[in-house]
Amino acid sequence: MLLALLLAACTRSAPEETIVSLWAMGREGEVVQELIPEFERSHPGVRIRVQQLPWTAAHEKLLTAYAGDSTPDIAQMGNTWVPEMAALKALEPLDDWIKYSTVVQRADFFAGIWSTNVIADQTLGVPWYVDTRLLYYRRDLLAAAGYDHPPRDWAEWRLMMAAIKAKAQPGQFAIFLPVNEFDPLLALALQQDETLLRDNGRYGQFSGKGFQRSLSFYSEIFSRGWAPNFTNNQIANVWSEFGRGSFAFYISGPWNIGEFKRRLPAEQQGSWMTAPLPGPNGPGASTAGGSSLVIFKKSRHKKEAWAFIEYLSRPETQKRFHALTGNLPPRRSTWQDPALASDEYARAYREQLERVKPSPAVPEWERIVQEMQLAAARQVHDQQPVAQATAELDARVDGFLEKRRWMLDRAAK
Repeated sequence: MLLALLLAACTRSAPEETIVSLWAMGREGEVVQELIPEFERSHPGVRIRVQQLPWTAAHEKLLTAYAGDSTPDIAQMGNTWVPEMAALKALEPLDDWIKYSTVVQRADFFAGIWSTNVIADQTLGVPWYVDTRLLYYRRDLLAAAGYDHPPRDWAEWRLMMAAIKAKAQPGQFAIFLPVNEFDPLLALALQQDETLLRDNGRYGQFSGKGFQRSLSFYSEIFSRGWAPNFTNNQIANVWSEFGRGSFAFYISGPWNIGEFKRRLPAEQQGSWMTAPLPGPNGPGASTAGGSSLVIFKKSRHKKEAWAFIEYLSRPETQKRFHALTGNLPPRRSTWQDPALASDEYARAYREQLERVKPSPAVPEWERIVQEMQLAAARQVHDQQPVAQATAELDARVDGFLEKRRWMLDRAAK
């Protein structure tokens, strides 16, 4: 009897485990599991359970989970997905959590990437890592064309591309802009003062002077023969072609720092460098991509979920995460780490991150940006007047936004 009472007492006093579910995508879903043990040691009784999703299925999985009332506690979410989940009212507003946090300090995050999580004045996510685009360029080819620095504005960039192409051999170009990728054109468009949508996202503004200027510059690069009219599938190996001098400029993301370090021979490692994107009249903006961490409204463990987000947001945790993945940290203080501060290839990203801009925060954005890329590809192939191309693009975008206009007008009434 005494033994039974002792066992019962031990059973009652044993703390119950709190299981916090996290959905994470791709490589990040693997790596985050290496960071969990330290968190669990400092939070006895809390266990993080990761479900790893492929990026190709993640969006549908999240929507299915919302419809089936089976969302996780925390999810990694691409920044362009946040507006869609906000429209569904699926996400927990985090402003009160942030207000009392000693870890998540808004002022320490790059402003452009933070703003991707703010919808209708509510903060719905905390940036986990940031992705943007800038220039990779061949220093030696630029020097042979008479320049000892990367382009500082569009006018200088035009002169450089013309000079490089003039010295190029057959089959060589000044720049490679895959016509099936929207990021380069989007970056050029975000450099304009005009927004891409108007009237609170009710209508497209692609016929405005800003986007027309961007599309004209983009189209000029092809019409002058500075870039080949290729998709990325028509280049067998972009790294080796860059090494061969098939092109001197390439707009890409941070993962290619590691790729060029690995794939180019040792004797070429001093021949390439990164630079922030030039703008129309000086330093230019670029895209604010990446992923954030969100808490779903249906979570029953919001306190523990927030504690884990705080842990992943700590500069020391972000340093480990960067070392494991190469992803760019979204906090300025993390960039003070010597390993990042001394990386000459990453330095341009640190500068560019001060000038990233979010895409329009509407659920329809992914459809819109794909239509924008298709319009640009048609422009490159058919060389129709820019005014006609942008007017047709606005008409299609306004069709996508019809339901949004109806909902906003109904809410206003």
